[in-house]
Amino acid sequence: MRRVAVTGIGVVSAIGLNTHEFWQSLAVGHSGIGPIQSLPGVTFKFPNGAEALSFDPFHHLDPKSAGMLDRSTQFASAAAQEAIAASGVSIISERTAVVTGCSVGGKITEDLAYQKLYGINHQRFEPMTIPRVMGNASASWISMRHGITGPCYTVSTACASAAHAIGQAFWMVRNGVVDAAITGGTEAPFAQGLLRAWEAMRVVSPDTCRPFSKDRQGLILGEGAAMFVLESWEAAQSRGATIYAEICGFGMSSDAAHLTMPSAKGAAAAMRSALKDAGLMAGEIGYINAHGTGTEANDRTESQAIHAVFDTPPVVSSTKSMHGHALGASPALEAAATVLSLFHQILPPTANFTSPDVKCNLDVVPNHARSHKMTAAISNSFAFGGLNAVLAFRSV
Repeated sequence: MRRVAVTGIGVVSAIGLNTHEFWQSLAVGHSGIGPIQSLPGVTFKFPNGAEALSFDPFHHLDPKSAGMLDRSTQFASAAAQEAIAASGVSIISERTAVVTGCSVGGKITEDLAYQKLYGINHQRFEPMTIPRVMGNASASWISMRHGITGPCYTVSTACASAAHAIGQAFWMVRNGVVDAAITGGTEAPFAQGLLRAWEAMRVVSPDTCRPFSKDRQGLILGEGAAMFVLESWEAAQSRGATIYAEICGFGMSSDAAHLTMPSAKGAAAAMRSALKDAGLMAGEIGYINAHGTGTEANDRTESQAIHAVFDTPPVVSSTKSMHGHALGASPALEAAATVLSLFHQILPPTANFTSPDVKCNLDVVPNHARSHKMTAAISNSFAFGGLNAVLAFRSV
């Protein structure tokens, strides 16, 4: 088994349209949450979201290509392009994998098609509707754009999608199935039908996302993508690549309990599995990027799980307080935040924090970033359906 290096990162998010902007926002605790602007004239019980408002697909794609792709795939394409360019990796077509995570697919395309069908009885859909809607569109597009002919697929496990994708890509590189992988997640959920469904769940905050705060009221939806280049440590070193971190462990579990209520037992099992896979002791972890949705149930349950795994819990923060909950892409955005935290030795804060909750007895880095010496960190992702995935990283 080989060590695996993270040599490229690409990001599109509400707090930055590239990796540099994303990190600069995290480092100062800047939140991208604000009034939803992509659906003018439509009101919801929750007025706010975390949108990538300034994203322009024509900065990354020619008009013909951009027109073929849903917004979610446009995000993924831009992030993958940045990650590959940052890495400087020479792609060997058949020895490179593409593994992406996406929970809901091309919802904006689907929503617009159904609005025409049911709203004005328009019977003819655009010919590219199905390719734009399909969940694997991003993986397929990245493979075609970069000439990658190795393993290529998409994982869809709700809000753990990208973590499962990154973990499987890591295992393929570590085990020598491929030499490199382009992996991450993408999501563009600001479609009226999907937002109505979230409205019905009553878990979205009426104002903002304040994870682990006593007065938290729910999550805030976000959008975006993060992509990574993973490659063998030896190959990265031999070509003098910048190594942001080592990805060293992946663990997963299933609660087998409830569709929407989280389980501390299941979350703890995934963390333990990631530590075992990485060969790390609990005491070596200096930071946890929490799933930290800002809902009453998740934050309490995740706190319990962390205390079950760590005798003395490490520092914890939730970056969803800044970039929102981007569903299947959230684990990728949070993995990027974790890797960059290790690289810069700075902890991003939990933004919007007001008052501590005794049921969440953790150091959550409230509101202000903090310099922090650390050698290893984990990133937690816990999805509806009881699906848990945890990634472990080690500093260089």
